[in-house]
Amino acid sequence: MAVQQRPIEFGLFLHQIGYSVDQALAKVQAAERLGYHSVWFADHFWGSADPKADHLECLTLMTAAAVHSQRLRIGSLVICNGFRNPALLAKTLTSMDHISGGRIEIGLGIGWKKEEFLAYGYEYPDNPVRLRQLEDSLRIMQALFHQPKATVEGRYFRIDEALNFPKPLQQPHPPITLGGAGKQVMLKLVAKYADNWNIPGGHGDLDDLIATLRGHCQAVGRDFASLGIAETVLVALGESERQARDKWLAVQKDPFAPNAIKGTAEQVIAAFKARIAKGINRFVIKFADGMTPPVFEDFARAVMPALR
Repeated sequence: MAVQQRPIEFGLFLHQIGYSVDQALAKVQAAERLGYHSVWFADHFWGSADPKADHLECLTLMTAAAVHSQRLRIGSLVICNGFRNPALLAKTLTSMDHISGGRIEIGLGIGWKKEEFLAYGYEYPDNPVRLRQLEDSLRIMQALFHQPKATVEGRYFRIDEALNFPKPLQQPHPPITLGGAGKQVMLKLVAKYADNWNIPGGHGDLDDLIATLRGHCQAVGRDFASLGIAETVLVALGESERQARDKWLAVQKDPFAPNAIKGTAEQVIAAFKARIAKGINRFVIKFADGMTPPVFEDFARAVMPALR
């Protein structure tokens, strides 16, 4: 496969477990100063590892990050479709796009954490239903982004001559990223509706997933090259191979650990080049030794220049 021609982008996965507002914004501003492309927040109500730790709401925090930055793109990995009415979500994201000056990235998925749904009073239907609900939401959101007056009759959600003004600042809409690796349904939705696909942690055979997605794009008449491909990836960067391995071994319970990139700067660069050769153009990074500005800086100085 030819090397991906899109610019190579590095974002940070700032899962906001235990963050105060000031701490979150300090990470955002460090990311911008160091030349990262984007920051991405999680849409959960609490963190599994420490349920009582502070956990700021995703869309509110995204808006604050946009106000306290100038260039950085601000995204979600991923907004849980089951937590919000899709029409209201489209309206909210449109407003956020204007507040940010056109820097919002929409990451959307079906959600997986059953206990959160039930605790907050939401139903938790099975995966096939949640996937069908996601398609309803995508149809409604795109209609509200594009049409002067939108009517959509979905199986689970509907809108009737709904208005959404102003339209998003980014045209035709803020980029939509769908996260997931389900070959039969989710990747079909990616081919049909998404601007970007985000490969989740713990994914299977990457070549097989990409080949499947390519087939779905062909089936709906879409140019596969029009789709951006991102991967959320755990990175363990060390001054020596042993140091990097020790960092990686310390986070084995992390769901991103099986597909981690680890090693010295030279080894990490080589591993990223191999991913790029498969067609991945965006990496959303979680560091094994913590999401702190000094760690962001080490990677930005040692790795990023060789891959741009």
